[in-house]
Amino acid sequence: MVLSDIDIKRYIAEGKIKITPPLPPEQFGSCSVDFRLGHEFSVFEHSKHALIDIREKAAIQGLMRTITVAPGEPFILQPHEFALAITEETLELDDDVLGRLEGRSSLGRIGIIVHGTAGLFDPGWIGKATLELSNLGRMPVALYPGMRICSFTFEQLSTRVAVSYRNKVGNKYAGQDRPLASKLASEAGE
Repeated sequence: MVLSDIDIKRYIAEGKIKITPPLPPEQFGSCSVDFRLGHEFSVFEHSKHALIDIREKAAIQGLMRTITVAPGEPFILQPHEFALAITEETLELDDDVLGRLEGRSSLGRIGIIVHGTAGLFDPGWIGKATLELSNLGRMPVALYPGMRICSFTFEQLSTRVAVSYRNKVGNKYAGQDRPLASKLASEAGE
């Protein structure tokens, strides 16, 4: 069951959904909440590296460089470029609530994709959401830290999970506070 705005606010009041800093009223939709774009981005240094080898034990993060955008300045996402970004807000979910990250239609209409595959946030998630930004268009797009970049919807599970994401052995991204690259290489040999 997808939670309505009334239930989202109740879950926040009860501590089943924690969002910091607290959201202003304009970030609440009828069944979602908007999160804002953070100041930190990671981009692949494709001119220095020939390829991404997912079996290579070296961290994929080492193939990327971090860009921190100053307040009021834009991050320019070039056509057909990919960048990781982070939300300003931190999300913490109870062990019987899951979250789904969705792109915003207004950005999709100018060719900006906010996530490709990482839209599900398991029960027990804690951290900032990493965004998988892509520009499918032909023109560069200026993205400003602090702008509403994505929305979250929430669902009530039938029961609490046996092992929450934050307690799962081998979880790769719990507690993240910056845009983390894929840790797929840690799965090599599975």
